[in-house]
Amino acid sequence: MYLFSPPSLDDLIRLLKAWRFWVLGALIGSAIGAAFHAIVPPPYRAKATVNVDFNFEEAFPTNTDRQDFYYLEREARKMEELAWSDDVLCRLNAPIDQLRNGKLTLSQPAEAGWHFYADDQDPKKAEEFATAWANAFVEKIQTEIQAGGLNEFIRLEVTQSADLPRERSVPLSDYLLAGASGFLLLAVFFVLFIRRKDSNIS
Repeated sequence: MYLFSPPSLDDLIRLLKAWRFWVLGALIGSAIGAAFHAIVPPPYRAKATVNVDFNFEEAFPTNTDRQDFYYLEREARKMEELAWSDDVLCRLNAPIDQLRNGKLTLSQPAEAGWHFYADDQDPKKAEEFATAWANAFVEKIQTEIQAGGLNEFIRLEVTQSADLPRERSVPLSDYLLAGASGFLLLAVFFVLFIRRKDSNIS
């Protein structure tokens, strides 16, 4: 019954009086999150970057904005499909199903920097995957341009492929926040419902 009843003024006062408990709980929760991060760490993540220039002015000098948008959306969709194609992924020397199911992530705007992320427990392997993926992508796109499958005015350049930044895919701060939030949520339930129920029984 108490679980579904609206909070009363006494409940709010009880929460405010327990501020020391909230501070301690936040510290304990953060410590639990940090310990979980150390015991079961997330994989490392490396990021390679390819700069993509669609050259609107040269490709369609008399186009309207609507035509430019259609051209950009169409070519970008083709390139994204090629990035995940078997022909590109097979060059990474890893099972393709693993690459598509969480090990690789593509984040790209329509134009400018396309970011190729790779996750692995070994930071060196993560960097190798990201570099190989970006380079294979550029080679595939250039082949398609020469074959007429993509607009000839598209230009690509690998801007980051060596000495890539390698960080954990999930930062420690997220674990600290999750631990503190989870512990405080349980503490609120304890203070509002368990203790009030015990006090009513007594």
